[in-house]
Amino acid sequence: MKNPETFNPFGRRGGPHGRGGGGRGHPMHGEGRGPGGRRRKQFDGDALRVMVVDLIGSGTAHGYDLIRAFSERSGGSYAPSPGMIYPLITLLAELGLVDVAGDGARKSLSLTETGEAERAENADEAERLFKRLDALAERAARLDPTPVRRAMMNLKTVLMDRLGRDDASEETIFAAVEKIDAVAREIERL
Repeated sequence: MKNPETFNPFGRRGGPHGRGGGGRGHPMHGEGRGPGGRRRKQFDGDALRVMVVDLIGSGTAHGYDLIRAFSERSGGSYAPSPGMIYPLITLLAELGLVDVAGDGARKSLSLTETGEAERAENADEAERLFKRLDALAERAARLDPTPVRRAMMNLKTVLMDRLGRDDASEETIFAAVEKIDAVAREIERL
């Protein structure tokens, strides 16, 4: 048994969520993550372009509105960053697909004839991609992490308090670990 003063009941990764190991495999953090815990892109540049052209064609008129449309459609599970959206808008304008009107921060966006043609050509692909956003929203609705996060934080607080006491023995630590493992097995069987 390791020294109880330095014993970490969560293992070598440092916490209940596997921080330090990239979160791979953890049901709350593993989805959408690549090697080293970096977030994988939900949509590549081509897919994002198809969806943005479709959104602009359907009346989404500003960059911020595009970001919000992605977030709302995905149930808050996905929103491209401004660093992805605004350069894409610039590219679409340079390619002659989008007209950008107005000065200042809120420039209005509309499709050109070429943009409308591209939108029509990619309508099936846009529908397929938006169904992926819908699936993210459905998943988010089923997996609301708020109560789970609260319960995990409660468990962590209680464990750190109990195991941090002067009277925490090896037996106490092993008993706590066994209870956690037992609950994990029960949840796995749900």
